[in-house]
Amino acid sequence: MRRRVFIGTALAAAAAQSVAAGPAAAQEWPSKPLRIVIPYPPGGPSDVSTRIVVERAAQILGQPVIFDNKAGASGMIGAEYLKNQTPDSHTFLTTTTAMVCITRHLQPIPFDPEKDFLTVSRMATSWGIMAIHPSVPARTLAEFVAYCKANPGKVNFGSSGLATITHLFGERLCFEAGIKMTHVPYRGSAPATNALVAGEVQAQFDQTCLPHVKAGKLVGLAMLSEVRHPDFPEIPTLMEQGYGKDGGDSWFGILAPAGTPPEVVARLDKAIAESLRSPDIAQKAHAGGLRVTYLGPADFRTTITNETRMFGEIITKGNIKI
Repeated sequence: MRRRVFIGTALAAAAAQSVAAGPAAAQEWPSKPLRIVIPYPPGGPSDVSTRIVVERAAQILGQPVIFDNKAGASGMIGAEYLKNQTPDSHTFLTTTTAMVCITRHLQPIPFDPEKDFLTVSRMATSWGIMAIHPSVPARTLAEFVAYCKANPGKVNFGSSGLATITHLFGERLCFEAGIKMTHVPYRGSAPATNALVAGEVQAQFDQTCLPHVKAGKLVGLAMLSEVRHPDFPEIPTLMEQGYGKDGGDSWFGILAPAGTPPEVVARLDKAIAESLRSPDIAQKAHAGGLRVTYLGPADFRTTITNETRMFGEIITKGNIKI
C-alpha cells in the first residue's frame, strides 16, 4: 500500500513539474539562432523585406538570425524543403502572394498552404502602380477605360510573365471595367517596363514603373494599393476609382511549419510587430519600394483565404494556363 502511495505521489509530482515547465520552456524560446528559409534569390523584394524586418525582430528576441535562400520553382523548392523538415520551433519560411494564393490555381504544388504551415505575420507590401505610355490619349483611369472600350483589343499591356500577379492585375481591370486589352508577357518586370517606355506596349501594372512616372516618361493612373504613395500623392488608388476593392497586393510574410507551438508563433509575431513599428525599419522598407502592412496570424490567414479565392476567380475567368 505504501508502495502504491509512493508511486502515485511521484507521478503527480512529475506531472506538476511538467506543467510548470511548459510555460518556462516557452519563456526560454528562442534558445538558439533563428533560421529563415527565403524561397527566392537574394536581392529581390521578398529577400529584402525579410532581412530588414526579421533581423530587427531577432535582436528583440535576443538571438542572431540565419537567412537561407533556397530559390527555385516560384518558391516551391524552399517551401517543400521546410515542409519536410522536423519542426524545431526555430526555422520559418518567407512567403509571398504568388506562392500561397496564385500558383496553386495553375499547377500542383508540393505543399498545402492551410495544413502544412501556420501564419505568423504579414510584414510588408510592394508599391505597385498602373502606368501607361504618354502616347495613349488618356490622363485619368476613367479616360483610359473609355479609350479601351472604344478600341477593344488594341491596347496592349505588358507583364513580368504569364500568370504573374502583374498579369492578373491587368486581367482583373478588364473584368471589372468591362474592357478588352491584349496581354504581352515578358521575362521579368524590367523588360516589360522597358517595352512600355519604348511604346511597344501601352500599359503595365508594376512597381518598376514608378521611377519612370517620376521622371515623366510614363503616366501614372492608379496606385495598386489601399493607400496613396507618399511620393505620388496626386495619383489615386484603384479602390478610390471603383476598382480592385478585393485587395490583392504583392505582399511578403512569415510562415511557421505545422506543429510549431502556438506560444512560439505568438512570440515571433510580437517581435515582428515591434520591429515594424520602428521608424527606421519603415524608412528602410520605403527605400526598398515597400510599405509596412503588418497583420497578425489570424488576419494574415484571412487575407490568404480571401485572396486565394479572388485570384482563383481571375484565373478561371481569364482561362489562364501555364
